[in-house]
Amino acid sequence: MQQQTPPEQFDLGAIVTDLNNLLRLKTTVIGIKMFARVEEMEAIPKIRRPSAVHTTDQIVSMASRLGWTVGITGDDLVGAQCRAVIGLAPQDEKWLAGENYVGVWHGTAEDARKRQEALDVVPYGQYQAMAVSPLTSGRLNPPDICLVYATPGQMIILINGLQYTGYKKFEWGVVGETACADSWGRALKTGEPSLSLPCFAERRYGGVPDEEMLMALPPAYLVKAIAGMKQLAKNGLRYPIAPYGIQADVRAGMGVSYKK
Repeated sequence: MQQQTPPEQFDLGAIVTDLNNLLRLKTTVIGIKMFARVEEMEAIPKIRRPSAVHTTDQIVSMASRLGWTVGITGDDLVGAQCRAVIGLAPQDEKWLAGENYVGVWHGTAEDARKRQEALDVVPYGQYQAMAVSPLTSGRLNPPDICLVYATPGQMIILINGLQYTGYKKFEWGVVGETACADSWGRALKTGEPSLSLPCFAERRYGGVPDEEMLMALPPAYLVKAIAGMKQLAKNGLRYPIAPYGIQADVRAGMGVSYKK
């Protein structure tokens, strides 16, 4: 029988140290890992299991705001919307209709269906459970994706780091409510960096502050971003971005970066 190659391990502690040094993050960087079997999730050391019903936003924030390691199944989540985004419930006709959102988030049934169809979600049937944990705990090594909460100023430096080599234009969308589909849903589905504006539910139930955006990305991309940000810092392009002055002669400042 052919042996499977074990997943790549990362120095998650070093990654978080570099991110905090480069971006001065306020919120704990966490990982998400999906599991094909509930028993695999339950075997994680010191994992907590919910005693109440929650949104996925709350579960994620237990890791990012409280530093907990938490595991869930679909039964721990409040409804099909939360379950479906991470592949723990089917995206069937009832779910696609989005009837619960008519007259709440959308004016017509057609609008609700269009929003449901626009969501990036994990295909159903692959997984039975999910776990979240701070990267520094090392309990999910490797995580499927990492979540970085940051201000717009911090986030653009992170994006610049990703683009320093192997440049590509990032094209992200905004679905509106259920913005977790723009972040962890899309990143889990595609394996690509995915930026979102956290939605009403993430802020109300997950406690995400007004000023924070969310980037979800596999750990290898974080390593790439850190390497790029370190080089940018050597070039004088770093966070915090010091205001130059809106009435100052710009040539002195530009001349430092663009000496040629």
